[in-house]
Amino acid sequence: MRILNYQRMSTEDGPGLRTTLFVKGCPLSCAWCHNPESISYKSHIEWINVRCIGCKSCIEVCPTGSLSITDLGIFINRDKCLSCGKCIDACPTGALEKKGMDRPVEVIYKDLIKDKEYWGEDGGVTLSGGEILMQSTEAAQLLQMLKKDGVKTAVDTSGFCKKQDIDRVLPYTDLFLYDMKIFDAEKHKYFTGQDNQIIKENLNYLMEQIQDTDKKIWVRTPIIPGATDSEENIIDIARFIAGKVDLWEMCAFNNLCQTKYERLYKSWQYKKTPLMSTKRMDNLVAIAKENGITNVKWSGMTKRED
Repeated sequence: MRILNYQRMSTEDGPGLRTTLFVKGCPLSCAWCHNPESISYKSHIEWINVRCIGCKSCIEVCPTGSLSITDLGIFINRDKCLSCGKCIDACPTGALEKKGMDRPVEVIYKDLIKDKEYWGEDGGVTLSGGEILMQSTEAAQLLQMLKKDGVKTAVDTSGFCKKQDIDRVLPYTDLFLYDMKIFDAEKHKYFTGQDNQIIKENLNYLMEQIQDTDKKIWVRTPIIPGATDSEENIIDIARFIAGKVDLWEMCAFNNLCQTKYERLYKSWQYKKTPLMSTKRMDNLVAIAKENGITNVKWSGMTKRED
């Protein structure tokens, strides 16, 4: 699998304490994406300025001359970079990192199962992205190995995939964290780059497949100012999922990912966007309840209100 990293002791990717595996590659390009390094499946090198001592060791060993020093620090020409990792090996302070490491499923399993004692009765492993179902064959193999050890498993997906991808992981997944960002098809395409018809169809398909089982679905909606936070969007989603899912979680916008965009040499349109207010999040939850949702909550940071 082509992975990004492990996040241990996570409390935001399903019930209990969890270890979350993040992978590379996503078919969507959400304007607000908090993990922009995960969108491209291609591996790449990033420079972390706070670790750099300016020794230029990385520049000296680069076989393609992809690295140079500027007034802003180390610049990586990704059109030339082979992601060979020689610069990483040469850096004495860990100021360069490779995003997108290819690891055998068996190795990933061994890395994950080390945390088993920390998960307790409710926790477990969550496979996330990017989009984990872009690597559904390998994900199914990993999930099967975890289930043999009695691990509680979750899959975090955008739903933009083939039904076969869902079918592969379904037997070994206890919980699906399913994104439902924007209900309107045109707005969804504008903000994410893709139409959402497949996402709606796959959610209905998944609901049908898990009937009369112990498997669960939690729908998650990022609440993004000016994009997903309209009352109309909340009402539309509520009416679509009412009575069909186990939980709806509204995830309040945060702006903690700005440095990730800087490392990719990209601007982020939400750089100066303020956090949601507690009052606004409470109001959206109330609207969801008024439209048939019995189990709904919001999570995340909100701005201080006087």
